[in-house]
Amino acid sequence: MNDFTAEGLGLAIREHRQAQSPSMTQDELAKRAEYGKGGAVSVSRIERGLISPGAHRLAAIALALQLTPEQLKQDAKDRTRSLARQRGQRPVKLRDQVAETRRRHAEITEKVAQRTKITQEHGEAFNLVHDAARDEFFLRFVELAESINGAPEPDGPGEEETESTDEVPTAIRVGAMSFGIANAIRSAAAGGAAGVAAGGAAAYGAFTAAAMFGTASTGTAISTLSGVAATNATLALLGGGTLAAGGSGMAGGILLLTGMVAAPAAALAAAGFYVLRKRRNKKEEERLRTEVEAADAALDQSQQGFDAMVDVLHRATATMEYVSVHGTHALEKWRASLPPKSRDWVSLGHEGQERYKEFLTVAGCLLAVSSINVSALLTAKPDTLREMDKAIDETLRYADKTIKSIV
Repeated sequence: MNDFTAEGLGLAIREHRQAQSPSMTQDELAKRAEYGKGGAVSVSRIERGLISPGAHRLAAIALALQLTPEQLKQDAKDRTRSLARQRGQRPVKLRDQVAETRRRHAEITEKVAQRTKITQEHGEAFNLVHDAARDEFFLRFVELAESINGAPEPDGPGEEETESTDEVPTAIRVGAMSFGIANAIRSAAAGGAAGVAAGGAAAYGAFTAAAMFGTASTGTAISTLSGVAATNATLALLGGGTLAAGGSGMAGGILLLTGMVAAPAAALAAAGFYVLRKRRNKKEEERLRTEVEAADAALDQSQQGFDAMVDVLHRATATMEYVSVHGTHALEKWRASLPPKSRDWVSLGHEGQERYKEFLTVAGCLLAVSSINVSALLTAKPDTLREMDKAIDETLRYADKTIKSIV
C-alpha cells in the first residue's frame, strides 16, 4: 500500500509541473506522459487528488517532470505528511473550527461528486463500445455460426488443466468460455432455445450464460474456471450487468456508485444538519468534525480500489472498441467468403474452418473481459486488491494480445 495519498501525489505533481521553466501546462504534461485523447482531463484529476495513476503512468509522469519515480513518490509522501500535520492543528476559537470543518465538508462533498462523475463517464464509455461489440461482432458471429451444419464439438479444457492449479490460467479460462459458446451455438442450431432469434441482449445473455454456467466434457462446471476476476455471480454483476438480458453493462447499476461512496456519503449526510446551521455549540462542532473525518477516511480507504476500477474500465473499453471496429470488419470478410446457405462444415474449407475457431476465441475473450467483477475492486482489502488486480491485468493483457493477433 502506498505511503502517500492521492491528494499528496497530486500536489507534488502540480508543484513540479508549475516549477518547470517555462511552466508546463496540464496538456503538455499529458502529451509528454503519453496520455491519449483527453489526457489533460486525467492530469487535472490527478492533481486534484481524484484519481491516482498506476505504476506505469506514474513513471511516465515522473520522466516528463525530469524526476525518477522514487523522487516523485518521496515528494508525495512529504506532501501527505504536511497535509496531515496541517489538519491536525485545529484552530483555537470555535468560530474558526466551524469555518475549517465547513471547508473540509465542502471539499469532501465535491470529491464524492467528482468520483461519481468519473465513474459514470467511464461506465458509459464502456457500455457504449461493449454494446457495439456485442451487436456487431458477437451476435453476428453467432448468426453465421448457427447456419453452419456439422461443426465439430470443440475441445474443452482437460481435467488435468483445471485441477493442476488453484488459480486457473487466463488461456484455459478463455478456452472454456469459447467452448461454452460453441456448444450453445450447436444447441441453437439443433433447435435449442438460445439463439439470435431471441433477439439482441436476450440472445447475448442466453449464450453467455451457457458459456459461464455450462459444463465441460470433463464434467467441470465452466463457471468454476472464472477465477478471482470473474466470479459465479457475474450474471448478477452490478444489478443486472453486461451478461444479463438487457443489463446495463460491466460499469452500470447503482451498486457500483453505492459501493464507491456509501461510507463517505452516509457520513456527510449525518453531518449535513449541523453544516446547515448558522451557529452551533462546541458539542455539535465535535460531532460534525468526527463525521467529516470519517467521510475523509472512507474516501482514502477506497482510493486504491477506485483507481484500479478506473484503469480496468479504461483498458476494457479500448479492447471492446477494437473488437467492435476490427473484429466486425474481419467477420464481414469471413461472411463474404462463406458458401451460400445451407452451409456445412466441410464446405468451409480449411481456411474457413480455422477462421471459425479464431472467432470463437475472440468471442471467449470478449466474454472474459465483460465478466470482470469491477464492483469487487471497490471493497477489497489491500492484499486481496493486489491479488485481484494481478488477475484482472492478466485477463486484459491476454485478451488484448489474443484479439489483435487474430483480427
